[in-house]
Amino acid sequence: MTSTPLGLQGAYLLGERATQDELRSRLLDVAVNLLQSEGPDSLTMRRIAAEAGCTTTVIYTMFGNREGLAEALYLEGFERFRRFLEAVPQRRNPLEYLTALGPAYRQACLSEPGYYNLMFERAIPGFEPSERARTLARAALNILDRVIADCISAGYLTPTQPRKIADALWAAAQGAISLERAGHLRDDRTYEAVTLATICCYLVDKDSLPSAPGR
Repeated sequence: MTSTPLGLQGAYLLGERATQDELRSRLLDVAVNLLQSEGPDSLTMRRIAAEAGCTTTVIYTMFGNREGLAEALYLEGFERFRRFLEAVPQRRNPLEYLTALGPAYRQACLSEPGYYNLMFERAIPGFEPSERARTLARAALNILDRVIADCISAGYLTPTQPRKIADALWAAAQGAISLERAGHLRDDRTYEAVTLATICCYLVDKDSLPSAPGR
């Protein structure tokens, strides 16, 4: 079967949507760069519009207000983290796959400092993500739940709720990354140690943990 031709109207709508997505991405890039370089006071609609080369009306139409823009940045950060994790090549052994996701998460955190500040360090005073945004943000990390579930099914990890292990692993990772970003840790060795130790807490066979990637 061949797909039905879009026609002029369909082609126009697709083009318009692509243009809006491109503009939205550019506005978010401008906003997060301003936040990183000049702080939250620089996040005014007028300043962002000037930097992006558009009108303030466009920004208000797209995000509603400053709070809407902050929430869009929050969700974009988690979406970028999701893409980092999804880019990790799958392994036939789910436990090897799980240990390979750790370095990718650290790379995401260190590669996106502006988004990291907003997501985890309250870079915009007073901003509180909505419950919907928090739910979507956690869903962006569902790959951890899926791989942990595979590890449990394969007999590597103790049977329990995958989310329980994923949240423990996330907490360990965040603690090490925060210390590293603050200059208290010089490399990834502590991050590697605490994340692997967390996984080890749930191992059925303590000797089954594979070597850390790249070691």
